[in-house]
Amino acid sequence: MTTRILIADDQEDIRHGFRLILDSQPDMTVVGEAADGSTAVDLARDLRPDLVLTDIRMPRMDGLEVTRLLAGPEAEHPTRVVVVTTFDLDEYVHTALRSGACGFLLKRSGPGLLIEGVRAAMAGDTLISPQITVRLLSRLADRQDRIPPADPLTAREREIARLVARGLTNAEIGTELFISPGTAKTHIANVQAKLAVRNRVGIAAWAWETGLASPRP
Repeated sequence: MTTRILIADDQEDIRHGFRLILDSQPDMTVVGEAADGSTAVDLARDLRPDLVLTDIRMPRMDGLEVTRLLAGPEAEHPTRVVVVTTFDLDEYVHTALRSGACGFLLKRSGPGLLIEGVRAAMAGDTLISPQITVRLLSRLADRQDRIPPADPLTAREREIARLVARGLTNAEIGTELFISPGTAKTHIANVQAKLAVRNRVGIAAWAWETGLASPRP
């Protein structure tokens, strides 16, 4: 199946570059472009793309609000949104994840990660630029005011959440815990329901905030 993609970025050269990269893939096609956030929301609701790539800083409406409207809990027809931006401020990352984004990529990461991010989102996984993940995990691991990890999860589900926060796929979680990818997927769905989050990134954000996740040794 072909993934239908809408690109939202106020820079025409960026939109053109992303279109060339994505249209070169046999399983992807760009169905629309928007130069501002308000137009992006209107086009997404009209074209019903499978996925929206959005920058953060745009005229009329920023990408964080675009993400909330299209992927947030109040979205009438939830759409996968991957944020692709130059700005990797922690505040932006956390807001995007809480708003339902299923990926947060930096433009400087290159075309390979962009393609991988789209495919991960369509597969139900998430991708965050590695440099952002390492920084967030390191900072949150050092915080002294973290929320105690009192939660509704079982011991196995907490382990699942910890591995999701490390960026592992279902297959990798299965290998780590000696379970099948299908069983890992079921555990992840249960964790999402208990934490009332929309996707894996929501699980990861929760794990970071509670201190459950920690950087690799």
